[in-house]
Amino acid sequence: MPDPCQHARSYLVRGITVVEIHGTIDLSTVGDIQVHTDAATAPHDARVIVDLRPVEFLDCSALGLLCRARRRALERNGHLMLVCVRPWHLRILKAAGLSELFQPLATIQDALNRER
Repeated sequence: MPDPCQHARSYLVRGITVVEIHGTIDLSTVGDIQVHTDAATAPHDARVIVDLRPVEFLDCSALGLLCRARRRALERNGHLMLVCVRPWHLRILKAAGLSELFQPLATIQDALNRER
């Protein structure tokens, strides 16, 4: 797992990698965050939760990052779940046509329960 950075940290919960993202996701931070999402989605059968709850701001580069992580997980027979509760972020996902694709959940526990 990559070392924590200002905008992301990764950890394991019941064998699932959680990538917790903080602060801002934009062109200036997406590279640091991508190190975490790439590491999480690298293994075959990767099970990943991306937690956006601590994110204050995101732009279209965040959507690209999420789509890339999901594609990488699926290509390796894994899956990615998204935890996202901020109304503004949910509206962005919906406007981009990604809310059905990601089906955001409210908590890490909700994602773990869906895993079963």
